[in-house]
Amino acid sequence: MTERKYFGTDGVRGEVGGSTINAEFALRLGYAAGRVLANKHPGRGRPAVVIGKDTRISGYMLESALEAGLSAAGIDVLLAGPVPTPAVAYLTRALRLVAGIVISASHNPYQDNGIKFFSASGMKLPDEIEAEIEAAIHEPLGCVSSENLGRARRINDSAGRYIEFCKSTFPNELDLSGFSIVVDAAHGAAYQVAPHVFRELGAEVFAIGCQPDGLNINEGVGAMHPERLISEVQARGADLGIALDGDADRLQMVDGSGRLYNGDELLYAIVRDRMTQGPVEGVVGTLMTNLGFEKQMEALGIGFARAKVGDRYVLEGMQSRGWLYGGESSGHLLCLDCHTTGDGIIAALQVLTAMSRSGSSLAELVSSITMYPQKMVNVPLAPGIQWQKHSGLQDAQKNVEQMLGDRGRVLIRASGTEPKLRLMVEAENAELAEEGVQQLLAVDLTNA
Repeated sequence: MTERKYFGTDGVRGEVGGSTINAEFALRLGYAAGRVLANKHPGRGRPAVVIGKDTRISGYMLESALEAGLSAAGIDVLLAGPVPTPAVAYLTRALRLVAGIVISASHNPYQDNGIKFFSASGMKLPDEIEAEIEAAIHEPLGCVSSENLGRARRINDSAGRYIEFCKSTFPNELDLSGFSIVVDAAHGAAYQVAPHVFRELGAEVFAIGCQPDGLNINEGVGAMHPERLISEVQARGADLGIALDGDADRLQMVDGSGRLYNGDELLYAIVRDRMTQGPVEGVVGTLMTNLGFEKQMEALGIGFARAKVGDRYVLEGMQSRGWLYGGESSGHLLCLDCHTTGDGIIAALQVLTAMSRSGSSLAELVSSITMYPQKMVNVPLAPGIQWQKHSGLQDAQKNVEQMLGDRGRVLIRASGTEPKLRLMVEAENAELAEEGVQQLLAVDLTNA
């Protein structure tokens, strides 16, 4: 497949007003996507898609432009308004649509925005279809005949539909009465949804990060800034805190003591609970998944595989193996027995299921896993330096790996967004990790 210019691992993303995230590009993208999707689903009458968005002010502009392009291609458009990214995946399946479109830049600041697609199955759109859409973007804009233009209407109950779906993933025989929970929606897409889900299941809920103004998404709140959640949990004497990011596909949790739990620990709590209900064949993590998690899966007799960083690659790894669970340390957690994509609210409900079934605290649930300290530094990478073939770096990596043995690991990877190299050493103690990083830092990367 040819290299793509616009689509990354999670759709198209960039600064609003830049070369891609603008009204003209969104119009062309909508028209191109409409033409491709119409060809992929012939004989179904007029195809329809759903568009959801987060709370960025630029969402209005992009939504209108996408709607116009899709209509010109003969595609009906259902407008869901501000809803979580995984809600669009759900609505696409529930309403039997040909695709879902999300306008969001996830955890980025409000100046950025993005456009990503879900297939009719509620999964990320396959690479080959994204490539077809990209190839059609700069073809001449056209328009179907007037009688074949797509129509647009709003789904007035999109949030309510999704609330009920989230609640359906929590066991009927359980409830959350007795739990006091601080819910932080990052002033993002879940502000109308997340507090209601946990409240309707019986919890006492304190909502923060639920006052979006179009400009404050992810600003000092949410999964990217859990310090606000920690403070609120402790100030209110709550049992738990739940933090989402701007599009609500990422999760961080805090217990009553103020301890923060990352994605690896939360995934472990879910997997241990699922083991009480039946066998778990395997779990997919990423290159960044803590070595302690991998060793604990081995101890439990559960398969483990690493994918490239990105929930798209985690999902691909799960599907190829027929496994149901996977996730990233950052908090993108996938439970395919609940949903087709990563979902912060549903992941939190699965952790709460584990706590309710076992009668254990979150700290008790993860007490049997030992997380290895990770030391990571970023170093500038000079233009033209092929770090994969750098003999000095290769030698240093071998030396560190020999020093660590089975007590740790080394990960070296290039940043996908800036000219830097990420050096990470993970070891059974912080001193060993620091020693390993210092050996890597001693390498001169200014020349080959």
